[in-house]
Amino acid sequence: MATQKELTRRRANRVRRSLKAVANGRPRLSVHRSSKNIYAQVIDDAEGRTLAAASTLDASLRTSLKTGADVGAASAVGKLLAERAREAGVTDVVFDRGAFIYHGRIKAVAEAAREGGLNF
Repeated sequence: MATQKELTRRRANRVRRSLKAVANGRPRLSVHRSSKNIYAQVIDDAEGRTLAAASTLDASLRTSLKTGADVGAASAVGKLLAERAREAGVTDVVFDRGAFIYHGRIKAVAEAAREGGLNF
């Protein structure tokens, strides 16, 4: 019987595999959430390096947020990531939700990144 950790890893790999098929060379906007924080990064899979990253642990966000685990914090991370990605010259990405459903904090990051100028 598969453990919960194995099932989560399978779901994330399934999502990532389908994204790589349609990416057409675009970088991947990967989102991870924990119970206390949210992390997002733009990854170039061809070169294997991170182009831009943001999280609720960043010094610029940490002081202005009440907590790192709500929709408001996720929106702030999405806006900051979009700004940093545009500075790195990235405008088109594919959204990698990982093993998380597109709801709540994950959706807030995606919508804020779109408002910040990223296309996906």
